[in-house]
Amino acid sequence: MNTFKLSRGPGRGIILSNVLAFITQLPESKDWQIEIKPYVKRRSNDQNRALWGVAYATLSKTTGNDPEDLHTYFLGEWSGWEVIDVMGQHKRVPMRRSSKLTTAEFSEFYEFIQRRAAEAGYNVPSPGEYDG
Repeated sequence: MNTFKLSRGPGRGIILSNVLAFITQLPESKDWQIEIKPYVKRRSNDQNRALWGVAYATLSKTTGNDPEDLHTYFLGEWSGWEVIDVMGQHKRVPMRRSSKLTTAEFSEFYEFIQRRAAEAGYNVPSPGEYDG
């Protein structure tokens, strides 16, 4: 699968040319599906590092909880839970995956973790305030 980001600005014409060239070179022996949708920036690497290296590291150190367990808990509390059937057993899982969050949603998620942790008596620093 190939993905093109059609940006605003000076490089737009080159990208359009590349997209058209790619499409015209697709083999005629197959049917093709072409999907066009607005670009949404996903979480950044810095946001991901802050989540795991600041929020979960801090909470894991102070609560003794495993970072993966903290992630599942907070994501489910923030996005909601669904129950799935695994080999006849019911399991609660978060309705959303953090890898699918936009940068804005990811910021909201981090702030949610800070609020929920504060309500339980724990401080989760903002990424720029973290000492390690």
